[in-house]
Amino acid sequence: MKTIEEINEKIKKGKVVVVTAEEMIEITKDKGTKKASEDVDVVTTGTFGPMCSSGMFMNVGHSKPRIKIGGGKCYLNDVPAYCGIAAVDIYIGATASPDDDPRNTVYPGAFKYGGGHVIEDFVSGKNINLVATAYGTDCYPRKKIETFINKNNVNEAYLYNPRNDYQNYNVAVNLTNRVIHTYMGVLKPNMHSANYCSAGQLSPLLNDPKYRTIGIGTRLFLGGGVGYVAWYGTQHNPNVPRSPDGLPRAGAGTLAVIGDAKQMSAEFLRGASFIGYGATLFVGIGIPIPILDEEMAYFTSRADEDFYAQVVDYGNDYPNREPKSLCEVSYAQLKSGKINVNGKEVPTFPISSYSKAVQIATTLKEWISSGKFQMTNPVEALPGIDAGIKMNTLEERTMESA
Repeated sequence: MKTIEEINEKIKKGKVVVVTAEEMIEITKDKGTKKASEDVDVVTTGTFGPMCSSGMFMNVGHSKPRIKIGGGKCYLNDVPAYCGIAAVDIYIGATASPDDDPRNTVYPGAFKYGGGHVIEDFVSGKNINLVATAYGTDCYPRKKIETFINKNNVNEAYLYNPRNDYQNYNVAVNLTNRVIHTYMGVLKPNMHSANYCSAGQLSPLLNDPKYRTIGIGTRLFLGGGVGYVAWYGTQHNPNVPRSPDGLPRAGAGTLAVIGDAKQMSAEFLRGASFIGYGATLFVGIGIPIPILDEEMAYFTSRADEDFYAQVVDYGNDYPNREPKSLCEVSYAQLKSGKINVNGKEVPTFPISSYSKAVQIATTLKEWISSGKFQMTNPVEALPGIDAGIKMNTLEERTMESA
């Protein structure tokens, strides 16, 4: 059994053997998992897709005279930012939308520009128009400011995403007789389309299904820069149906991640707007998996035909009741362009980019091979199957007067 410390020594000496998860599949076909575990030190993964639970903290610095934006209102390129923190700390969420965007059009919520776009423009180095108002205090007397900020003149800017990198996810179909607009994209009526969102065999948490090497403190590729796992993500739920070898067959683990936004690139952080849903942010994440033993070689060599996702009706079930699976399909079937759902052939459409996932895994491989990026031991494990996590729901309640 190898250790991460031993692998880091190989990285320092330029002797590390790094391959992508795609390459690991072929290596184990040729050599088997035991020999592959001896020969390969690190397997890199990647994913690039819409991750709504994302955002960026900024400290914009003090003005003269000072202003207490905290408790007031703040807009970045006309998109509201959260400022209930401190004087000049703000948070812009990926799904934030301008106040005056049309809500009563044919496609309500089809924002052309939202929080995800602000983050993309910021990491691109563009000037962002900041307008803030405050109530004024003795120590912060100013009541309004309008200025431009960018990544070179704010004090700090870091991405903090509460829920990224879903371990697996639903396949969305629509059983109604009308077009519907969702966070999974536009879904054609009468099940004439099936949308999915995962890199499958390249997806980070699918390559470490038991969270043996990915945990709190794990260093990763985030948005073109270096980031870390800050905590387990919101809606982290390892207790889902799994195959006998432990591969999740539904949405399971998630990650909260953090990283310096000033180091990131718009190539791997892209604002987007989903018709009828709203703004979001496409996030690029890549995580290196240390091959500590034969089990990790086995998990990182699983291919698209080994991973299954549940097909869910987003027309009736998802919005109105606890959704039930219509059937399950493999990612190999999804990537073939069509699946069979209860006897009906349905075209499939990815809303994440597999080519970008390959690019991320390849870039991370180059960083490690060149000695620019070293592995980290998690400081704490993610909650696993035996953690007793239960997913709660917000049930409708009535308030009774006292």
